[in-house]
Amino acid sequence: MDYLVSNKKGSVLAIDADPNSTLPEALGIKSHDSIAGICDDVSKHMDSIPAGMTKERFIEMRIQEALVEEKGFDFLVMGRPEGPGCYCYVNNLLRDLMARVIKNYDFVVIDNAAGMEHISRRTMRTVDRLLLVSDYSIIGIRSAKKISELVKELGIKVGAASLVINKVGGGLEPLQDEIRATGVRFIGAIPYDASVEDWSISNKPIFAFESITIKDKIRELFSNLMEQK
Repeated sequence: MDYLVSNKKGSVLAIDADPNSTLPEALGIKSHDSIAGICDDVSKHMDSIPAGMTKERFIEMRIQEALVEEKGFDFLVMGRPEGPGCYCYVNNLLRDLMARVIKNYDFVVIDNAAGMEHISRRTMRTVDRLLLVSDYSIIGIRSAKKISELVKELGIKVGAASLVINKVGGGLEPLQDEIRATGVRFIGAIPYDASVEDWSISNKPIFAFESITIKDKIRELFSNLMEQK
């Protein structure tokens, strides 16, 4: 996000598809409506639906209005239902809306929850670049392999899949066999940097992160990602 926005690579839509919704804080967005919150609000106030308009159409209209216009990018958050309701309806709304609005943007960046759940929901049926991020561990790399295999099983069309290893504190040689076993192109590693921890407790947005070492590495990885066919 920081790279795309700072270098003005084109129009950007950022989507927080993690029910835990931590991306707004990372981007410095203080207040926002979520898809889940809109669904809950409409369900509680059915009398707010205009005459002649269906509940589904009213929710869709509210969601489009919830697109946050920030400096350099737009933003949409999935959120989570207040009650014990299923995420399926909220996820379907997100998927349907994305199918219509993504053509208006040069880049759509989706932050999913860690793990395989959101892949199973098939929020996106077509992905230009699938970026798998593992921590510096064998278990993390094997998890990335499982996600890559699940994507293929579900028939999700992926232009290119890439693997990045984060918080690397040592050599990669002990992990080479595991990396190769993923069948995913390894495009690089991000070294462990204590300044990342300092930033994470500073409550500042990613645009305020100042580590030149990490920023230069991310630029390099992004170039590798976009060059992949």
